[in-house]
Amino acid sequence: MGFDSGSSYNVALPADRSQNPGLDQDRVHRQIRFGRLLKAFVQAAFLVAAFPAAALAGFGRWEKPYGVFANASALVPGILGDYFRISFYKWTLAECSLSSRIQFGSFFAHPAARLGPHVYIGAYCILGNVIIGEGSQVASGVQVVSGRHQHLRDHLGRISGSEDGIFAPVVIGAHCWIGAGAIVMEDVGARSTIGAGSVVCRPIPPASVAVGSPAKVIGSSAAV
Repeated sequence: MGFDSGSSYNVALPADRSQNPGLDQDRVHRQIRFGRLLKAFVQAAFLVAAFPAAALAGFGRWEKPYGVFANASALVPGILGDYFRISFYKWTLAECSLSSRIQFGSFFAHPAARLGPHVYIGAYCILGNVIIGEGSQVASGVQVVSGRHQHLRDHLGRISGSEDGIFAPVVIGAHCWIGAGAIVMEDVGARSTIGAGSVVCRPIPPASVAVGSPAKVIGSSAAV
């Protein structure tokens, strides 16, 4: 029995994606939506997990319990720690965006701090009463203290405790880079770069590059 060369066969051939790029785009869009849903679910789970610690800290209103839980959260390792820290500070700081990231060993010493969206905080940072603008990045080992007058001296030259000092907010503008090991005691203008190991004890204008101890402006970040 021979084959009929004139017969037609309905064979399903693989789709030519080069002729239908919409298939790939739809798949990418589905993956993005799934990723966003998964991240939202994880964030919600960690907000629930961090709630008891935040409640015991009075949601940032009770100073001593807040300090205990802020220090403890700094020691949670890995990506789980990143999610737990940002969730704890969402409950306790004056302002904190869940899109930001705080790495191992870093903590906010004062709940009056404000953390904008898409901020990155490297490992082992100590952050006081600070306001950090959107998109700024803080490298490892940075200290942002609450101004330059936390410890005062009396007429005999004796130094006081922090309870008698002045805690002023320090503002780090949007899209700044603070290099590793820097100490920041004054405001840093938006889009500025602070070199590693620098000591900022005078305000830095926007769009500046400043290095050294004390930090001095050496150029414009727009030219980098």
